[in-house]
Amino acid sequence: MATKTKKATPGFKPVSKPSASLLPWFGIAVLVVLFDQVTKLTVERSFAYGETLPLTGFFNLIKVYNPGAAFSFLGDAGGWQRYFFTGIAIAAVAYILYLMKKHANQRLFCFALALIMGGAIGNVIDRLAYGHVIDFLDFYWKGLGHFPAFNIADIGISVGAFLFIVDELRRVNKS
Repeated sequence: MATKTKKATPGFKPVSKPSASLLPWFGIAVLVVLFDQVTKLTVERSFAYGETLPLTGFFNLIKVYNPGAAFSFLGDAGGWQRYFFTGIAIAAVAYILYLMKKHANQRLFCFALALIMGGAIGNVIDRLAYGHVIDFLDFYWKGLGHFPAFNIADIGISVGAFLFIVDELRRVNKS
């Protein structure tokens, strides 16, 4: 049997695949956003504001709103902070996309950035939709008090930041 061979067209370069796709990292970010938004919506519909459901001797579910940033930073600033933190998050997501494209072959680095990006987007959705972030995870230690309530987006951001540091330390130790 004769096989056909394709002739190269003058001036035409075959498109080569990038060495690493960003699609898996987008998928991780989307999963963080979806899990975050589903849990927030469940709490929003199931709890009255301030209502607490004790689950263990160190953990409650609670419905609280955070108009500020981490630990309610600027939470009582009068409303401008909603747009300020939204702008910061959008700029961070744009920069994360740039870094992911530039360093697409660095798996831990991109995984960390995907978690941070998903968390940032999850909290931006809240700020735009409600004017505040819905927090519901309440950890505490008897005698020491409660850690500020947080949500799945905050976990994504925190774990991503931790992995970012781990990745950087690994890179520094290699050189």
